[in-house]
Amino acid sequence: MAIKVGVVGAAGYAGAELVRLLVAHPDFELKVITSNADAGQALSSVYPAFCGVSDLVFSTHDDPALKELDAVFLAVPHTAALAAAPGLLEAGVTVIDLSADYRLSDPAVYQQWYGVEHTSPELLETRAFGLPELFGEDLARAAARHVAGEAVLVACAGCYPTATSLAAAPAVRMGWVSPTGPVVVDAISGVTGAGKSCNARTHFCSADENVEAYNVCRHRHTPEIEQILGLAGRVVFTPHLAPLKRGLHSTVTLPLTPEAAHDLTAEAAVEAYRSFYEGRDFVRVLDAGATPKTSSVAGSNACQVGLAVNPQAGVLVAMGAIDNLCKGAAGQAIQCANVVFGMDERRGLPGIALPV
Repeated sequence: MAIKVGVVGAAGYAGAELVRLLVAHPDFELKVITSNADAGQALSSVYPAFCGVSDLVFSTHDDPALKELDAVFLAVPHTAALAAAPGLLEAGVTVIDLSADYRLSDPAVYQQWYGVEHTSPELLETRAFGLPELFGEDLARAAARHVAGEAVLVACAGCYPTATSLAAAPAVRMGWVSPTGPVVVDAISGVTGAGKSCNARTHFCSADENVEAYNVCRHRHTPEIEQILGLAGRVVFTPHLAPLKRGLHSTVTLPLTPEAAHDLTAEAAVEAYRSFYEGRDFVRVLDAGATPKTSSVAGSNACQVGLAVNPQAGVLVAMGAIDNLCKGAAGQAIQCANVVFGMDERRGLPGIALPV
């Protein structure tokens, strides 16, 4: 029996990617798509790629049909999920949230970085964190609660934290990283990561033939990366915008303990990482000396990880590349939903990137 789902915010870039993946999913049946700006318009008129594929029509975000579904994906800006998630959960609908509203465990940290009060902090105690390769136990508990008849909330990790954490977390968890010193994250994202609404930075005339850093030392994904890695106050995160549609590349420079700096080689690091991610098919650890490319993951739910060791400086350089719309947003959300609904996490997700 099909699992009936909806997408709130389906006209945005992440929302449209959700629609693309859900329409082709063998077990999810997409019943409702919402967009206040496009209500009443056919999906295929807003995104002609769906011509002949879907006859869905956008409704408004308050569509009562959402509360008749098994699950709803929230592809909305922060604060919008705060308004929507509690009511859906009360109606017995599982919520897969792509926004930032339920990612941070401490509501005070959320208020500090997002400038608004968290209006449902009680949900933070039971929400599952949506990064399956690193928080599988969270999702397993959510799946067990769902089997018991409970609607559950999954807060999916952001795009920058996903690529950064998949690259860096094994080193942290295996004890290679020094307990002191900054962890430097330099990351580059495609323009779709900024959302569908255009601004001066993302306008074609500004973004084309240009790479620039933005929100230096104040990007809102900083506390999320620190929370995932357990490195409070140590992450120096500098995001950059590049003239790409899709793609995100994060380079993480991790200070090593004296023992790790003396003994660790790139080949040993690769072997340890492959053991760490054994059975997690979406994370591909490259051979020593190879580096990930955004073009090698575009259109897929995969993450490529590359590793290099600089013994003189005593650092490990860990690199992660993802498609910001797929593994960084929609694909990861469906991966989490697959787990919650008792399916193989790979179900309905593209594991192979577009080769050209």
